[in-house]
Amino acid sequence: MRKRLFPALLAGLLLIFAAAALALTSPASAAPAATVQDAAQALRDDPVYVDPGARDQLSVADEKALENKITNAGKPVFVAVLPDTPAFPEEGLLRTLRSDTGITGVYAIRLGDGFDAGADPQVMPVRAVENLTAAVENPTTAGNADAQLNAFVDRAVEQARGTAPASWSGGGGAADGPGTPVGGLITLGALVAAGGAGAYAISRRNKRRKEEEERIALEKLRVVVDEDITAYGETLERLDFHPAEKGADDTMRADYERALDSYESAKTRMDRATHPSDVRGVTQSLEDGRHSLAVLEARRTGRAIPARRPPCFFDPRHGPSVTDVLWTPSGGAAREVPVCGADEVRLSRGEDPMSRTVDVGDGNRRPYWEAGPAYGPWAGGYFGGGLLPGLLVGTMLGSMLATPAYASEYGGGDFGDGGAGGDWGGGDFSGSDFDSSGFGGGGFGDGGGFGGGFDGGGF
Repeated sequence: MRKRLFPALLAGLLLIFAAAALALTSPASAAPAATVQDAAQALRDDPVYVDPGARDQLSVADEKALENKITNAGKPVFVAVLPDTPAFPEEGLLRTLRSDTGITGVYAIRLGDGFDAGADPQVMPVRAVENLTAAVENPTTAGNADAQLNAFVDRAVEQARGTAPASWSGGGGAADGPGTPVGGLITLGALVAAGGAGAYAISRRNKRRKEEEERIALEKLRVVVDEDITAYGETLERLDFHPAEKGADDTMRADYERALDSYESAKTRMDRATHPSDVRGVTQSLEDGRHSLAVLEARRTGRAIPARRPPCFFDPRHGPSVTDVLWTPSGGAAREVPVCGADEVRLSRGEDPMSRTVDVGDGNRRPYWEAGPAYGPWAGGYFGGGLLPGLLVGTMLGSMLATPAYASEYGGGDFGDGGAGGDWGGGDFSGSDFDSSGFGGGGFGDGGGFGGGFDGGGF
């Protein structure tokens, strides 16, 4: 155990020692930061930076409260409050700050009275950042920096993936005056002594937080999957088929056996599920079983054996789809989706389909494609083989499925990294090695961003 912990503890000690040494050797009493690089350096140590020239925007107390909110959430969310001066040119500001800070995360900048935000795609999807930015650029919050930044952070810490960087000191607020050399040496000694324990504690905290998030996601899925298993079991009970009945042959009995096996497999898999990604195998078993029942029904009635088709997009419990129809989700683009016969009729009449809804946590139920990423593995078992991203493009769930962070936390498989998984959480140091084409906000010189509010451009 000691051998495994030593590299992490050593790295933590070196990082803290370097930061403390820099604070002693640099003129802590030097003039206020006046460049993007200075702001970026400050964000490596704390999640919120307020330039002295923009102190009228956010008080020291409000800055401290905002820092505490972010550090308590343990998410890689960065906030910079800057004056609208030539030292912070609007064009390219967001990307420059991200590059110089060098840590994957969500970045928000209040520049004068303007606001914009961006994120590494693996931490928060493009559409999510656009929606958050638009939500806080309104007359209610735009004129109040504290209200606007808190509104953004409240949403960002809920949706951001990954964990806070280990380099954060825990939120120190505004810098104090210059310390004496003796006081600095005492502080340095205390930091070095506590560094090992601090690095280990942060690692343990982040691990526990991730485990808790996965547990909550699995419990959400368990409710939905249990409903699916129950519905499938009721379908089997209503099935008017007996292996020994007149006209039954070996192929029919084999279809029936596969349908029963799928039911048992789904129950067993769900009982043994320990991670959200395990749910994909459960819904895959249910999809296999419903196809076996469709084949059995065709044999019994003398119809042609149906081709293997995905289940009804709107609710897989409806069974295998019979055709594809053009459908447009709210706020999205039209696309073809597989539907059952009943939903095909409803749509042809201009009616809404019978969509599968799930609890989104506020007492309301919404269609699964408008819910969070936890439902990705559930949908993935039904619509595997790369089909799901095309069906969900432009929806909340679809945007999340396409990120490497989704693969890491929920089991990606067909949705973005080919099942590679990996540690794609936020808060990791990457320096300038990030995809700048996928990082941006409302514009920063492209017609949106700070000046006139969000216009849908950027990312």
